[in-house]
Amino acid sequence: MIDKKTGWSYKVLEIKRVARVTRGGKRFKIRAIVVAGNKKGRVGIGIEKGIDVSQAVTKALNSAIKNSISVPIVNGTIPYEVCSKKGASKVLIKPIKSGLGIRAGGVVRVILELAGIKDVSSKILGVTKNPLSNALCAIEALKKLNKYFKIENANK
Repeated sequence: MIDKKTGWSYKVLEIKRVARVTRGGKRFKIRAIVVAGNKKGRVGIGIEKGIDVSQAVTKALNSAIKNSISVPIVNGTIPYEVCSKKGASKVLIKPIKSGLGIRAGGVVRVILELAGIKDVSSKILGVTKNPLSNALCAIEALKKLNKYFKIENANK
């Protein structure tokens, strides 16, 4: 989907009902996890709660755009292989030849598509199937890639 105001594409990964238990009973809210990207090298993830689904998605979209990171893209792929571990998730992202497309599954595929990467291979190596955990791990991997790529370019 495309946000009309900002022009960013976004995808809702998960919508879940959560509860806060108080003395008077349970208070229910909706938690939304949204990944947003401009398909030109910026991508972010937003996790927000709201009273209803539309409010939660809007808040998460704004949070994703605000917390977006830049991803270095070289000839439609990433500069080099990167691996990241966060919690029970472990994600490996590797560059591949031009024209082979995105070879990734689950939430990692969504993140790489919204970042604007055309040719990349990825594997979720962790033991968890939790989309939030895998998405955060993929974002960490892309952050690591960005950090090392800046250092390499500064040395040249």
